[in-house]
Amino acid sequence: MGVTTSNRKRSEECMSVNHNHTISPPSSDYRRKRLKFSSESTLIVSTSYAAVSRISRYPDVKPPFLREVHAPCRPKKFNLARKLSSLGDDIMGNFLARNYEKAKRAALGECRFVSQREKVVIDLDVESSGREVSDDSGVMEVIQVDDSEVKVGGLEAKVVEIGVQPRSTSLPDSALTNAIVNLEEHDLSSVHVYKKLLEGVQRRTDTIQSLNFQIELNEKRRETFQLLRPKKELVEEVPFEPFVPLTDDEEHEVSRAFSTNRKKILVAHESSNIELSGEKIRCLLPGAWLNDEVINLYLELLKERERREPKKFLKCHFFNTFFYKKLISGRDGYDYKSVRRWTTQRKLGYNLFDCDKIFVPIHQEIHWCLAVINKKDAKFQYLDSLKGKDNRVLKVLARYFVDEVKDKTGKDIDVSTWEKEFVDDLPEQENGYDCGVFMIKYADFYSRGLGLCFNQEHMSYFRRRTAKEVLRLRAN
Repeated sequence: MGVTTSNRKRSEECMSVNHNHTISPPSSDYRRKRLKFSSESTLIVSTSYAAVSRISRYPDVKPPFLREVHAPCRPKKFNLARKLSSLGDDIMGNFLARNYEKAKRAALGECRFVSQREKVVIDLDVESSGREVSDDSGVMEVIQVDDSEVKVGGLEAKVVEIGVQPRSTSLPDSALTNAIVNLEEHDLSSVHVYKKLLEGVQRRTDTIQSLNFQIELNEKRRETFQLLRPKKELVEEVPFEPFVPLTDDEEHEVSRAFSTNRKKILVAHESSNIELSGEKIRCLLPGAWLNDEVINLYLELLKERERREPKKFLKCHFFNTFFYKKLISGRDGYDYKSVRRWTTQRKLGYNLFDCDKIFVPIHQEIHWCLAVINKKDAKFQYLDSLKGKDNRVLKVLARYFVDEVKDKTGKDIDVSTWEKEFVDDLPEQENGYDCGVFMIKYADFYSRGLGLCFNQEHMSYFRRRTAKEVLRLRAN
């Protein structure tokens, strides 16, 4: 019955439409009472009150905490595009392109058309100094149209003639004719460009003057460095005349002389009374020592050569191989009286002290050397193909030359300031038998005024050439 009563009351409440019922929490007395009867309605009420009480205890719902991302993240797409599309079509695109189009339209508006087929295009570049271009310097008036490059106020401009069409296809020919540049009209922009031209010319003039100064300074420095730099030794060109090869006939003549009878007289020199037999001329064969007769005859031929062509050769005197031995034959190693009459004016035909060079063959037991009284260079020279030195020879010759000048002219000369030179820069002998050939070739080249530009390899040729010249009694 109790259950029926409870159901009836619940049904009435549910059936009432305009009934506003607020559920209040049950009192403490109600909680203490134990439910004797359970029904669906009582379970629903108690459950709803319990849920509300539990939910009220929790805090408000908050968004989840965003952690910092320490790795590349993918940006959200299309957000910027949506915003730009929402602002309108005018903002879309590249603002640099819009600025370029705006500047281009402004520049085309200021250009003047010379004719229908010619147009002036000016490319302006800012100087390397970094100066910005002003707004009014971007457009200039060009009077002369040609393919050239000009510089305006520090700006480089390239003027090019190209064929173009007018800006408007509807522009009549009369309008193009009226658009020709009037040379008499000058506005403020042309005056401004003219001032910039003057400024550019002035800057260019100052730069050129500065560069000219730098060039002159560097040229002076270069000249100074060249003076301080050591000069290269000039390589003397080898003359052709002392090395003229023998012809076939000359070679056969020399070969026959070397193979002839030993006792047969092949050469007789009248002025010196020297005769050469087949045996004596064979000293010019390779490996043989030169004898006195061949050396003295060859030196006589050198003197005759100088007499034939005095302008081509130096004025020289050649003593024979017996002069120095006679000069040092005295008790104290010096005897001028024994050679006093060797150099008289009547015998020589000239004064000895007038010669540029005086050659004296020196025989050192088994070795030939050459001494030179070099009046031209004020020297006493000693030439040895084995690089030997003999101070006694130079001292004896210095004393002899003083006595010779005193005896023939009566003058006292001082040769103490003359240099005593042992020539080191000369061809060296590389065997034990060519010393005589080296000696006569030293005299040959010095009498020509040439340097000693030969070596050991030429000795075989010099032997055959000397034989040819001795056989023909003519030195070349």
